[in-house]
Amino acid sequence: MVGGSAGGSGLGVIHYHGGPVTPETCAYRVWRGRHACVSFAEPRQIELAAAICQTFMLDNGAYTFWRQGGTVDWQGYYGWCDEWLFHPACDWAVIPDVIGGTEDENDELLAEWPFGHRGVPVWHLNESPERLTRLASEWPRVALGSAAEWDVSVPSKCLERLYGVLPAICRRGQPTVRLHGLRMLNPQIVTCVPLASADSTNVARNIGIDGNWTSGVYAPATKETRAMVLTERIESHQSPPCLNEAMARQQQAKRDQGVLWEAS
Repeated sequence: MVGGSAGGSGLGVIHYHGGPVTPETCAYRVWRGRHACVSFAEPRQIELAAAICQTFMLDNGAYTFWRQGGTVDWQGYYGWCDEWLFHPACDWAVIPDVIGGTEDENDELLAEWPFGHRGVPVWHLNESPERLTRLASEWPRVALGSAAEWDVSVPSKCLERLYGVLPAICRRGQPTVRLHGLRMLNPQIVTCVPLASADSTNVARNIGIDGNWTSGVYAPATKETRAMVLTERIESHQSPPCLNEAMARQQQAKRDQGVLWEAS
């Protein structure tokens, strides 16, 4: 590693736990005094998050609607943001984006966004590095959204893409803007990229899957305990203060030589 921690994301990455977290007793355990990600696609626990979280962020729900084959009511999202974005505990909102859309389509949505820098634009990993550079020059925070062959479901591919493009917006390995990793709380990713924050629905999705918890001598007795085990495990992992520039240069050399990304 090169470079220091001053002026970068440091070691204090914010872990936003996505909801809804059910039963609600688990949501209290996970969110109280911590950070929540509340999606426009699943907004029913927004009042709870606002009441008990240290901070919360608003997600536009584009990924969920895309997976379900639906479309997002952006005017409805703007109204929801207008209601919650100025709550004292609300950090920011994800600006509307089109999953699988063109850069022009996403830039049009940026131009329509009515709340200025209270919003955060999304740069998708299949978009051009030039768009990432432009967003980083215009916004104080940029969200990284995995896409196509660089989806977070294959951490090695996701990281290879990030190592190839992030040096363009870094000084001494440290991002010049705050970076948020969408769906990037996987330790294989969050511990390798200098993120200021990241989100995941890992806790919400896994506390109810009994098969993941039945083995072992010390299996948690309640879902509330499961929630705390998952939360503490996730929050034990932090981001580095800067990119591993040696690895970044190696990936850049492969790209310059026309070498395909290697599977790990």
